[in-house]
Amino acid sequence: MKIRSHSESHIVELEDGSRWQIFPGDLDLTLNWKPETELTVVEVEDEVATHELVGGGGKVRVRPMGESWPVRDIKDALKDG
Repeated sequence: MKIRSHSESHIVELEDGSRWQIFPGDLDLTLNWKPETELTVVEVEDEVATHELVGGGGKVRVRPMGESWPVRDIKDALKDG
C-alpha cells in the first residue's frame, strides 16, 4: 500500500485512508519514505506497538491514530535502544 500523506514526521496516512502514529524511536527509519514507498500493515504483539509498517527498508512500530502510547513502556523501549 502506498503513502497518501506523511507531512508530519510522526503520522503517516496510507492510500486506504488509515492513519498511523509512528513510534518515536523509529522516526529515523521513515526519513527515506516517498509517496511511492510500498508499506504493508502487520498486526504485532509488542510492548509499545499494536502494528508495524513493513517496507521502505525496514519495520516501523505504529499505533492507529488516536490511540495512546503506553508511556512507561515507551520510556523503557527508548532507554534500551
